[in-house]
Amino acid sequence: HVQLVESGGGSVQSGGPLRLSCAASGLTSAPYAMAWFRQAPGKAREGIAVDTAGIGFTFYADSVEGRFTISRDNAKTTLYLQMNSLIPEDTGTYYCAASNTALCAPSTPTSFRYRGQGTQVTVS
Repeated sequence: HVQLVESGGGSVQSGGPLRLSCAASGLTSAPYAMAWFRQAPGKAREGIAVDTAGIGFTFYADSVEGRFTISRDNAKTTLYLQMNSLIPEDTGTYYCAASNTALCAPSTPTSFRYRGQGTQVTVS
């Protein structure tokens, strides 16, 4: 049974940093792609960062480019999101997701087969 468990969320003042983690378990191999999505109140879930360790490609949404950094541990099963210079618009629930294939896209959360339950980030 595959599980993705996010941690590290919380409340932070505008301009501050926060680091999210996502631990994956139950996988037989490291996922091809892992991603962070977020959902603000009343808005659709959006893909903000994707890491494809197999080909060394990363994606960032324009809204977080230059402020957020996605990374994985050496085993490629723990995902991180370092968030700097946070602004109130970054408030939302942050979800981790994983895919074993390249058939996934940040525009489509359901294209990632495995998804976590989310962790709340509040910036004030």
